[in-house]
Amino acid sequence: MTTPSVVPSLNRRALLQAAVGLLLCAIGYFLAHRESYEVRTVLATAGGCNMPTDIYESRSGTPVGSVVLLHGLSANKKVMSFTAEEFANQELRVFVPDLPGHGKAPGPFSPARVEYCAESLLRDLTVRKAIIPEHTLLVGHSMGGAIAARVAARNPVAGVIAVSPAPMHPAPGFASEVLLFPTPPPLASHSLILSAQWDPSAVRQIAKDLVTQSANSSNKYQVIPATSHVSILFAPATFEAMRAWASQTLGGNPAASLPTNLPALGCMIGLIGLSILAPPFLREMTASPFTVVPGESNSPHSFLNTILTLVLPSCLAVTLLRFFIPFNFVRIFQGGYLASFLFLVGTAMLVLYRRNFPALRAFFTTNIVASSAAAILMVLLFAAWFELTFYEAWLTPARWLRFPLLVLLFLPWHLAEELFLGAAGANSRLRRIFYCFIFRGILWLTLVAGILYLHSAEFAIVLLIVYFVVFSLLQRMATDVIRTQTHSIPASALFGAILLAGFVLAILPVA
Repeated sequence: MTTPSVVPSLNRRALLQAAVGLLLCAIGYFLAHRESYEVRTVLATAGGCNMPTDIYESRSGTPVGSVVLLHGLSANKKVMSFTAEEFANQELRVFVPDLPGHGKAPGPFSPARVEYCAESLLRDLTVRKAIIPEHTLLVGHSMGGAIAARVAARNPVAGVIAVSPAPMHPAPGFASEVLLFPTPPPLASHSLILSAQWDPSAVRQIAKDLVTQSANSSNKYQVIPATSHVSILFAPATFEAMRAWASQTLGGNPAASLPTNLPALGCMIGLIGLSILAPPFLREMTASPFTVVPGESNSPHSFLNTILTLVLPSCLAVTLLRFFIPFNFVRIFQGGYLASFLFLVGTAMLVLYRRNFPALRAFFTTNIVASSAAAILMVLLFAAWFELTFYEAWLTPARWLRFPLLVLLFLPWHLAEELFLGAAGANSRLRRIFYCFIFRGILWLTLVAGILYLHSAEFAIVLLIVYFVVFSLLQRMATDVIRTQTHSIPASALFGAILLAGFVLAILPVA
């Protein structure tokens, strides 16, 4: 007699979740797009680099100067849109390229190639009289900041603004293996170097050295308080410093208002909305009755034993990868290393726990089809949201070609992780998330140790730790929904592997 009242209640709850999620997405989109700018995209072919380049026109249409704006290692031109809009408000024309291997630009990526392509773009714009070098600022963030400083050392420009530039010489606590560029350039005149207060002290000191070791008194170093390596891009203090510098060097409007668009905030609000929408969507995708294959609803393994068992294969994997990376042919910048590491560790753990491995027929069920379809739709949905707000996450053909192989390489680890965690009802949701982060934390610490002691130089996963933490949280929450619905280890593992493959392909450049 209670069933009829329960079903409508569940339906109302799902409808309420959908309404809240859609409302948050609408608010996020509005925040990201509430002010329009005149932007056109051209293909910059200088040096054979084929870089899609956004051009932001000045508000008045009569620019007093130009800015060439360069993004960082795990970014693209869309991430720099807010900064470009701020310069456009100062009556400057802004050129923002996707550097090779990033965004929509084809690869290959290498530090030397992106530096070459950025310099080729600057020279080509000069030849075409699209810019006047003496009225042009080179501006960049992280890797882009280092490139801006390096290119300006060889080409006359009005000045440089390097925001949290990538380190270019080793220092205590910062080994040479993690450097994109091995030597710092002589800093050009009128260079402003900005550091985030929450950057590691070694990174801040290396950035400060660019100015202190320069003989030019027109250069300046400044720390932006209460900022991280990424949030510095959106801090009002950063724009105050850049506005003053642009006004001093180019004559831009020092009283120009900040853009009203808030792409980062809008993106985060929309992500919360999508996270609310995802569970009912996934339940609907996997709503058909499924047959549970014997052995799939396993009990969780001993937490302490799993940790102790995980350490040895992880250490052996990074030691082996110091000499040979078997899947380097994936050609994703340091993605081949990550894929090889997870494949080796996952495979080793599956061998150790082979008695608990699901039956082969569990990999050929309707669970697998439904979960795979749900995962791909999730990748497309989140990629579309990032494209609309903050980041070019839509996979290009070059990335899609790598997608199936990465899924297969990530699958062993996700199978092992599902075995460790056991059936969805065996532990509370929070405990499963906690255990998942402990397991992945061991992997991350092993990778850090590989950099510090084996000089593996595979540092992307360390630099991008915040992104991986946020992704891991969302991935675990979604994967637990699949595990609860299907009671299938292979289905939930494949779901997680597909999400990780999409994330890695979106965030790392094509090498």
